[in-house]
Amino acid sequence: MEVHTVTADAETFTCNAYLATGDRTTLVDAGAYEGVVDAIREHTETLDAVVLTHQHGDHVEQLDAVLDAFDTEVYAYADHARRDHAIDDGDTVPVGDEDCEVVYTPGHAEDHVSLASEASLFSGDVVVHDDGAFEGGSFGRTDYPGQSRERLIESIRELLDRLPDSVEHMYSGHGSVFHGDVREIVERALERAERREPKYPDE
Repeated sequence: MEVHTVTADAETFTCNAYLATGDRTTLVDAGAYEGVVDAIREHTETLDAVVLTHQHGDHVEQLDAVLDAFDTEVYAYADHARRDHAIDDGDTVPVGDEDCEVVYTPGHAEDHVSLASEASLFSGDVVVHDDGAFEGGSFGRTDYPGQSRERLIESIRELLDRLPDSVEHMYSGHGSVFHGDVREIVERALERAERREPKYPDE
């Protein structure tokens, strides 16, 4: 399975939107990059599905543009005007060439899910490899209204419990893609979150 970061050329704030090509060409999050449709078309003319990790603006701002450009279906945990399929904890969703288990991981967002296959983790914002706060394992911010560090910690623990040992690719909502020992990155993110110290100085 090839995975392309189709928001890589964005010059304004966006999440990482990932295009997984294969048996079921899938976009994980739509991002906020106005050029995302053209970026997708550099790799494929067809799109089988869009799966949302959560519905914060930087992950869904360009969803309408993507859906208007491609005849595709939307999978999401929370209700959305253009959602075709509701997904829930424990469901299986095909992404590219891999079958991913849906793991409900709130804390950063109430509707947050992660997608874990035997080889790959699409972690959204619950865990990232690197960001402005930490390198080699960080966690989503929880300082905005409606967010919860305690719930996020529970989510990371749950993700670890259900993460196959064979996972070696992590595609997170921000920062860089990671290839290697994904469990180690998630464990380090959990350790840092459990300190319960502010992620950012103003948190």
